[in-house]
Amino acid sequence: MKAIGFVGTPRKESNTVLAVQAILDGAKERGAEIAICSSRDLNLKPCQACMGCAKAPTCVIEDDMLQIYDQLESADVLIFGSPVYMGQMTAQAKAFMDRLFAKLGPHIAPEIKDKFTGKKLIQVYTQGAPIPMAYQAYFDLTAGAFGHLGFDVIDTQVIAGMPDESTQERTDLINGLKKVGADLA
Repeated sequence: MKAIGFVGTPRKESNTVLAVQAILDGAKERGAEIAICSSRDLNLKPCQACMGCAKAPTCVIEDDMLQIYDQLESADVLIFGSPVYMGQMTAQAKAFMDRLFAKLGPHIAPEIKDKFTGKKLIQVYTQGAPIPMAYQAYFDLTAGAFGHLGFDVIDTQVIAGMPDESTQERTDLINGLKKVGADLA
């Protein structure tokens, strides 16, 4: 099994990075091949709505997303992580998600054959709000968009109340996230 994590955060060692890495570590402990991509380290441009992907088998914007497409196509699982800013995923995470449009499938470009169908996806959100389900409607909406792309959204992990406490300091949380990853393999 191969699992790839994508973290849409501008911060280097954020709670979201730690949470996604914990899930990947749990999968690795069970023999999975893992990789993580952070928007902070990538040159990802937003979708230009040019519809070039309707004429080509991939997005026509030449940036680091082209490498991520290759990784996603060979992965079995995507762990998608974002902090919650203003009740939604970050702009960096949204740019990543919008760029998945280029791989939407045959109804966009007949030569593209359901690149994400059957791939599992786990959403991971960290937030300052202390109530885990404060943004549940948004998480459900996002899961629906990932489902439209063909992903099988199998879990949504919401880590709430993060401004005062680091994910790294919560060993119970890290162990729980590692179990989520181990259960994938």
